[in-house]
Amino acid sequence: MTHFATQTASIKQDRILILDFGSQYSQLIARRVREAGVFCEMYPFDIPDERIRDFGAKGVILSGGPESVHAKGSPKIADAVFELGVPVLGICYGMQAMADHFGGQVHASDVREFGAAQIQVTTECQLLQGIEDSSQTLNVWMSHGDKVITAPNGFVVVASTPSCPIAVMADDGRQYYGLQFHPEVTHTLQGEAILSRFVHGICGCGNEWTPDNIIDMRVAQLKEQIGNKEVLLGLSGGVDSSVVAALLHKAIGDKLTCVFVDNGLLRLHEGDQVMQIFAENMGVKVIRVDAEEQFLSALAGKIDPEDKRKVIGKTFIDVFADTARKLSKDSGVGIEFLAQGTIYPDVIESAKSHQDKAHVIKSHHNVGGLPEDLQFKLVEPLRDLFKDEVRKLGITLGLPHKMIYRHPFPGPGLGVRILGEVKKQYADILRKADAIFMQELERFDWYDKTSQAFAVFMPVKSVGVVGDGRRYAWVIALRAVETVDFMTARFAHLPYELIETVSNRIMNEIKDVSRVTYDVSSKPPATIEWE
Repeated sequence: MTHFATQTASIKQDRILILDFGSQYSQLIARRVREAGVFCEMYPFDIPDERIRDFGAKGVILSGGPESVHAKGSPKIADAVFELGVPVLGICYGMQAMADHFGGQVHASDVREFGAAQIQVTTECQLLQGIEDSSQTLNVWMSHGDKVITAPNGFVVVASTPSCPIAVMADDGRQYYGLQFHPEVTHTLQGEAILSRFVHGICGCGNEWTPDNIIDMRVAQLKEQIGNKEVLLGLSGGVDSSVVAALLHKAIGDKLTCVFVDNGLLRLHEGDQVMQIFAENMGVKVIRVDAEEQFLSALAGKIDPEDKRKVIGKTFIDVFADTARKLSKDSGVGIEFLAQGTIYPDVIESAKSHQDKAHVIKSHHNVGGLPEDLQFKLVEPLRDLFKDEVRKLGITLGLPHKMIYRHPFPGPGLGVRILGEVKKQYADILRKADAIFMQELERFDWYDKTSQAFAVFMPVKSVGVVGDGRRYAWVIALRAVETVDFMTARFAHLPYELIETVSNRIMNEIKDVSRVTYDVSSKPPATIEWE
């Protein structure tokens, strides 16, 4: 067995299978299991039995979902799950489907429970033993319309609420457990302890899934996959491509060449920062391509957001492809591999309906649609990692904290934060305004309290007063949001003093701006980005 195979076996051999029944929280379950130091993968509930058997799970978790077990065509648990002889944890719909499978009764609830609840623990079981918020009570998060009213044979009722007679059920003999609440959300105060008990105490999994071990495994894998061949990476400066660059550099050194395309739509000094971190500090081979003029020319006259996205994407591919051809010609060695920053949520999303359709190349900075003469083999070292895991790897690999935990930045950059037509003058104004906003968010200690914040250039002019004269100049909008999953978001309730400071600085320091507004829209109905 190779060194890589041994390593992979050691940190992935303790593994949990998560079957997704469509819950909005499903990915959270997987993230919590990973945080507990245990490898897991998530698949749609209807994967073939063979794949369930071949996965090698030490335990199975059944997610929640929006369906009712009595509805026609509702998702069912495959018999194969219970033939494995391993512990099974059903959450919300997963519990109801488990009860239904074993002959229990599930009914629509007269009182639908959505939100915080307190459950009373009346019977001991291995899963909850010693876990409580106060004497025999747990503060949990509910989200259900149906409920189990009669537990199946072999199961005991462990906990209840006034409106939900079976909030927890357990069969310690077979190690099957059902929770009507969601342990994966932070509102369930002991959720982390419950999931940790399941994967460690009941399933017997170790604690091998750690950043250091993942890096060692991935470096060994990359060495084996690539050998002494050349790899090309489109480096954007975002967290995913930056961590890929650091991993590959550790694995193959100067066999990695990064292409950093400066499209003229980056934040203030961003290009210089990327070059400094990778080329100067880490010794990574980075070619910086100044393509501002090319991008701005291609964008001239384009107003529709989708048109702009397509133009930026196509231009990026053209620039990247030209650079790749030149590199191959100059080196005399064909580059065989293209590295991409695909992460696990991308894979999950593309496999929602059925697995084996998962290999979809992302757009934005990642390069899909390359010309025929540049058909690379793909290298995707982050393909099985969540974003929070990628960040932990970045810190462990020595990347700056500021870079790793920086707010998300869209693939098209400032191209979709300049409303309407993109011009160099607008981009320069926006860069300065955005930098001022970030500086003050950090100074007021609000940068890390917001999930995403940025400035938007509005192509309208407004009258202002400067000294004794009038100024007719552009408008800048500020946007800051708080969110957990970016699916929903509310505008950040920034202190007035902070907003005032930012507004005054922008109008005083940028003569082309006469007015600053603050966006108080939530998502939905608005989106986080303006375009």
